[in-house]
Amino acid sequence: MASLSGEDAALGLSLAEAERSRSRSGSLSSTGSSGRLQLRHRVAQLMACVEDISSDDEIHEEVSRTLDEAFLIWGKKMKDKGQEFRLHLVTWNVGTASPPPDVTSLLQLNSLGPTTDMYVIGLQEVNSKITNFLSDLAFDDPWSIFFMTVLSPLGYIKLSSVRMQGLLLLIFVRHAHLPFIRDIHTHYTRTGLFGYWGNKGGVSVRMSLFGHTICFMNCHLPAHMENTEQRLDDFEKILEMQFEGEDIPSPLDHELLFWFGDLNFRIADYGIHFVRESINNKRFSLLWEKDQLNMAKKKEEFLKEFKEGPLQFKPTYKFDLDSEVYDTREQKSLFWFNEKKRKPAWTDRILWKVKNLSEVASKEGEFPEEENQISVTLNNYVSHMSYGISDHKPVTGTFKLEMKPLVSDPLVVLSPEGEWSAEHDVLIRYSAAPELPSSAWDWIGLFQVTFRHVKDYVTYAWVEDDEISSSRDSKEVYMSASEIPKMGGEYLLCYFSNNLQSIVGISEPFQIQPSQTPVEEDVPEEESSWLQKPDNPKSDGDSENRKGI
Repeated sequence: MASLSGEDAALGLSLAEAERSRSRSGSLSSTGSSGRLQLRHRVAQLMACVEDISSDDEIHEEVSRTLDEAFLIWGKKMKDKGQEFRLHLVTWNVGTASPPPDVTSLLQLNSLGPTTDMYVIGLQEVNSKITNFLSDLAFDDPWSIFFMTVLSPLGYIKLSSVRMQGLLLLIFVRHAHLPFIRDIHTHYTRTGLFGYWGNKGGVSVRMSLFGHTICFMNCHLPAHMENTEQRLDDFEKILEMQFEGEDIPSPLDHELLFWFGDLNFRIADYGIHFVRESINNKRFSLLWEKDQLNMAKKKEEFLKEFKEGPLQFKPTYKFDLDSEVYDTREQKSLFWFNEKKRKPAWTDRILWKVKNLSEVASKEGEFPEEENQISVTLNNYVSHMSYGISDHKPVTGTFKLEMKPLVSDPLVVLSPEGEWSAEHDVLIRYSAAPELPSSAWDWIGLFQVTFRHVKDYVTYAWVEDDEISSSRDSKEVYMSASEIPKMGGEYLLCYFSNNLQSIVGISEPFQIQPSQTPVEEDVPEEESSWLQKPDNPKSDGDSENRKGI
């Protein structure tokens, strides 16, 4: 038998090592980062040996088989791992201030990590003076407009929002996820003035995300050191009353519940000088055991399953405006007596609760019970000291959700037919899944790729009224040439289900060709478009109701 060359011997040794490493893959997986580092080193050795070999087909085949096995193992692990979903959550008491000039760091827009799939933004003390509030009822409030302006060019749409006086909850999501988010509902609960005033309380948005139930709850609880029991009572009331009387699970019955906001829990017992000295020396752990929320979580049964990241950042209240200095200003109370300076506290918090596996009912025809669970990993829990518009600092939590998708196909698949331009009528082809609860009020909207929310369409077509052909597999609807933007550009199509109150299908972006016909100068293009649509919801309130948005 011919002796092996140095390169062949080295490769044989490397392959033998690879074989042995496969046999003990279980032990490698348990060694954590050191095991991964060792595996990377061995792969690098293998690649170096492959580079040294010129033309040995048998060895090449063995290397390919080894790599194929590795890819099969990786693919199986990825399949078992399920869907990964990145969520960035913000809570901020903005103290009636206007939006800041920049929120790049707050939203981690320059992050080199994985793309964020969803932004959840909970604000407290949004300006709710009567003139501002009435204006915001008729139009989007300044904070909503601000975040839409920032996020829509990046491919995010405002999925849902709910407002109760100064409490505002906004949810933005990437376009690609829209068909897999269903059953969206909002609710609010007042707890101020014995439930008659909405300066305190909670607002919620719940949804089904890839078939899993998730609820987001933004709260503003009573202030002051002595009101711990009132805070706990109010939170219990909010949990009981959210979605009460509706055919929707209570917040605690969702698979995943996020609870956040200005929860107003304080640091008990210790004096202001000890607290500030501990903060200055970054000895935050000395204060944790006297944090009222931490103490309540140990004692109150309904809080025990809520989790929170470590408080490794400075308490976020109370600061002088436009500074990182805690409360130094003289405050005048009744009859001009000076009030005490406020003791720093972690008032602004983000917690979450995953429903116990034993509580999650297994649904017939779906995955086994153990696979229905959502896994939550907190990647980052920080405050943002550079923002000084209020006496609170914003807090953000970045999460990775892992779940087995229970919904993996959109209810509607749609696309534009042929080349689109304002020179001729255009066609849309779509096919719907049998389980789509279709309605005569369903519609398909034409949107710019940077659209802000579901009402931000250019034009639309009723799926029944504007249908021109139908077969077993698909249907076609038309849009009039007069409604197509004459300037052209990049657009997409969305199918809105009236019964589900959500977008259930979205097309790939496509180009509309610019019109060769000059646009009439006396009528702006957008006016020319909607004037030719007799039942356009912008000009007909009944049609707005018909569309259900």
